[in-house]
Amino acid sequence: MNKAEHRAGVRPNGMMGRYVPCVLFVLLFSFVVAPTLALEITDSPDRQDPAGPAVTQVGVYLVDFNNFDVETGTVWVDFYLTLQSDIPVTIDDFEIMNGHVTSQETILDTPYVKEYRIAATVTVDPDLRRYPFDVHTLPVILEPKLKNEQAMVVFINETVSGVGPDVDLPGWRFAGTRFFTSNQSYIPDEIPYSRAVFSYTINRDVASTILKSFLPFMLIIIVSLFSLLIKASSRLLLNASMFLGAILIHWYLTDAIPLVAYATFLDLFMIITYLTLVIVLVSGILIVKFTEANETARVETVYRWSLLTIPIVTIVLYCLLFVWFLT
Repeated sequence: MNKAEHRAGVRPNGMMGRYVPCVLFVLLFSFVVAPTLALEITDSPDRQDPAGPAVTQVGVYLVDFNNFDVETGTVWVDFYLTLQSDIPVTIDDFEIMNGHVTSQETILDTPYVKEYRIAATVTVDPDLRRYPFDVHTLPVILEPKLKNEQAMVVFINETVSGVGPDVDLPGWRFAGTRFFTSNQSYIPDEIPYSRAVFSYTINRDVASTILKSFLPFMLIIIVSLFSLLIKASSRLLLNASMFLGAILIHWYLTDAIPLVAYATFLDLFMIITYLTLVIVLVSGILIVKFTEANETARVETVYRWSLLTIPIVTIVLYCLLFVWFLT
């Protein structure tokens, strides 16, 4: 073998010697290390399955309600919000569908668990059919801003949801809570969005409502019915003053609520009240008229008819109204 052949034979063997370890490393990484890493990532409980939506648990712990305005349908609410998901999530991924955040403070900040102290103003749809014994539901509705239910599904975190012991809304009593999830679509055939709803039911204190709203009317009706015992013309002035007082009290009570397209309990109550006062007033006018005409028989007829009929009809109508609305 000459020198040239010797050099040609040695050089390739040397180059192969240097590349063999690199080739073995690449093969080892491709067939052993990479599949192992992929398996660990896939089996990790903190990672989302690419074939399914992210799962986010939402919890709301109510701290306080304040400034519930029935006329505008708004209430200020203070609560802790907890977000726990299998993907990184923040409050910026959610929005309050029936209100807006006025202030927020981050309490816990980890990639998969967030906790915030939030103050917000939320809107409600007041149901005034039973007013002034009205019952309202104050909801806090949370929904992902951009991700529909194919990208994120929301569940209620019961362990961190509830109502604080110091929650108080002046003039109202808490009647119960309900936490649930629902879906909402905004256009036809759209993939719905998953939402979490935290609703709180409140009602007015019955004793306070009767004393402030109905005691004046009761006194007016009682005085008017007792005036049926009077045959003198002075009864007309008493009945007229009672009628005017009822109008003023009615105006005061209805001024605190917005105009609605249905009759409230107070409206029907006032219809009975006005009907009673008008009949009492008309009976007094007839008695005065027949007295001036010296028609004693007619005076006695109107007197007996008014005394026996008006109180009974009035009491029956009031009882039927209370039973119909409040049971």
